[in-house]
Amino acid sequence: MQFHIENMTCGGCVRSVTKAIQSVDPAAEVSADPGTHKVDVKSVAPRERLTAALTEVGYAPA
Repeated sequence: MQFHIENMTCGGCVRSVTKAIQSVDPAAEVSADPGTHKVDVKSVAPRERLTAALTEVGYAPA
């Protein structure tokens, strides 16, 4: 699944986004590009749970 996170702009943001996703699914594979604000996630967790985790840490997907 893919997310667009407008305020993800640097490596620190990528680490925070990855940590939030992996707090829901520790086995999730996360590939993030702050230049395009896109995050690709391979996870068995429901999208809603990942969205909630991202929103909770200030990176709400658009």
